[in-house]
Amino acid sequence: MEHRTAHADTRLPAIAGLLWTLLNSLQFAFTLLWTAGCISLALLVQGASGRPDLALRMAGWLWAPGLMAFTGGRFEVEGDEAIDWSRPYLVVANHESVIDICALFRAVPVPMRFLLKEEMRRVPFVGWYARMTGMLFITRDNRRSGPQLRREAAAMLAQGRTLCLFPEGTRSRDGSLGSFKAGSLQAAIDAGVDVLPVALHGTGEVLPAEGFFRVRPATIRATFGRPLPVRDEEGVAVARQYLAAQAQAQVATMLGRAR
Repeated sequence: MEHRTAHADTRLPAIAGLLWTLLNSLQFAFTLLWTAGCISLALLVQGASGRPDLALRMAGWLWAPGLMAFTGGRFEVEGDEAIDWSRPYLVVANHESVIDICALFRAVPVPMRFLLKEEMRRVPFVGWYARMTGMLFITRDNRRSGPQLRREAAAMLAQGRTLCLFPEGTRSRDGSLGSFKAGSLQAAIDAGVDVLPVALHGTGEVLPAEGFFRVRPATIRATFGRPLPVRDEEGVAVARQYLAAQAQAQVATMLGRAR
């Protein structure tokens, strides 16, 4: 009897792992189909209306809620009521998971564009959507593209549009918060637009950076910080290193409070 019980106990983790693999495979298939369908619809709407901002908002109304609901977790937003959404911002957030973009689309109640890796331009549907809605792309290996990208980002912000980027530069593999790159915030200084820190908590638990689409239900929380001005009281531009340090400190504090 004891031998059979021990044998059964060793099989349970294997069975559980198989069930999770099957479920995650279904979730991955749903993600691909849902994304393709939502993007197709958004591009049709944009083509008919001529309004890319409407296609952007569809990501927050339709695409992101559908994907996040299928993970089985909860989604919470904190601090958004204190933000003046009639103004543009350079939104900066920590980065642990590809689901971070879903969380930000849901949390930010205005049309928002992202700074994406150049490789995303070639991804079917996602690349089409990004180009049609005016997203910006960064080539990490080409330093000469940096000044042009900053000018494009500053022009976007100066036109009253909100832009989001991940100033760590890449996803965190262990959940720790990396250093915010000061150069990524220069566009906000050039455009005279406040930087808005956002702390994303739980995204790495729902969909970790490591492994193939290993989804687990958990609560995702987006916490908005205090907008950071890029000019001091005398109208002088603040140093971008100082601005990056302030933004990183806010995100670190909010992540600590969220835990």
